[in-house]
Amino acid sequence: MIRWFFIALQSLLVLSCTQAQQPVPVTVKVSEPLKVDSTIVTGAERTEMYLPLLQNKRVGVVANQTSVIGKTHLVDSLLALDIKVVKVFAPEHGFRGEAEAGATIKDGKDTKTGIPLISLYGKNKKPTAEMIQDVDVLLFDIQDVGARFYTYISTMHYVMEAAAENNKSVIVLDRPNPNGFYIDGPVLDMKFHSFVGMHPIPIVHGCTVGELALMIQGEGWLGKQLKCDLTVIPCLNYEHSDLYELPIPPSPNLPNMAAVYLYPSLCWFEGTMVSVGRGTDLPFQSIGYPNNPTGRYKFVPKDIPGIATNPPHKGQECTGHNLHEFGMFYITTSRELYLEWILGLYAECPDKSKFFNANLFFDKLAGTDKVRKQIIAGTTSDELRKSWKADLEEYRKMRAKYLLYKDYE
Repeated sequence: MIRWFFIALQSLLVLSCTQAQQPVPVTVKVSEPLKVDSTIVTGAERTEMYLPLLQNKRVGVVANQTSVIGKTHLVDSLLALDIKVVKVFAPEHGFRGEAEAGATIKDGKDTKTGIPLISLYGKNKKPTAEMIQDVDVLLFDIQDVGARFYTYISTMHYVMEAAAENNKSVIVLDRPNPNGFYIDGPVLDMKFHSFVGMHPIPIVHGCTVGELALMIQGEGWLGKQLKCDLTVIPCLNYEHSDLYELPIPPSPNLPNMAAVYLYPSLCWFEGTMVSVGRGTDLPFQSIGYPNNPTGRYKFVPKDIPGIATNPPHKGQECTGHNLHEFGMFYITTSRELYLEWILGLYAECPDKSKFFNANLFFDKLAGTDKVRKQIIAGTTSDELRKSWKADLEEYRKMRAKYLLYKDYE
């Protein structure tokens, strides 16, 4: 019997059985519900604070499809306000957010405005001196999801680094963190530094991009004693305890809030044989693999233009679990990574030697090789959490120096 999955089902039952006369026994922590705040004003919407900094300047905008003021794209808004936008820099998934994870983003021109479009994903993840030669200010406005391995924060790091090296200014238009109501996971060991983990922060770091920018600068993570001319335009009416529902999907495989909430707990499966639903209607809302001995949910990954090309187990029937409903309720009440899936699927895998991919990408996602070794050794979820507790406490102390908003605790 798969106890680890019944733990998940029990937690959902607690949330749904509001009229039950007897409490349902659970082994998970359930906190007070978080509130949804519909009065939050993003940094991009606070034009009065940053337009004076852009007047008579040549502006390079680092943006994607989430970079909007109301329903109008930031670039279109700036042009309408007579701001001289000379270039647009696009992160992973592209300027319009139509490219799948890992896809090559090509330079070109924005079809709507004709402004030169430069990719910061693929060969050139960092702006070169030539790319920003004709730029005075780099304006960063991208919606993050609050997980260390989500690469938009790595792009921001490289933008700041390039700006510092070339005496350019950086303005970060802050946006709420939809997973900003908790901190969890191992802190990155810098021996495992990569584009999916550039900083010694936990998987769920509890910062907005603005707070992270201040942290990157303040902790000297740009290296070579570099400092950039950094301005952060904060949000209004935001607290880390708020639930913020994203108005625009941040990337093709995070199409809804269930996927956004589940992403930190599921992404490290991408270093394993387990599919996270890429190439299906439930990306980052389902898990499984062919001939999985547990679970009843069936799905067949396939190519989906702009979303999935050759997804893991393409064309093969996978057996596993539909986590959509779980994602909508559990994470916002437990406020922690859900570890039972990774532990349970490994424990019940028929051939454990094939569970982790040979390239050990799992270690880059986890930020350490300790988690993989602990899973193999049969470590429990409580023991896993205890093993990164001390590092998290140190991180919390450091993080407190850079908070712009009231914390969730």
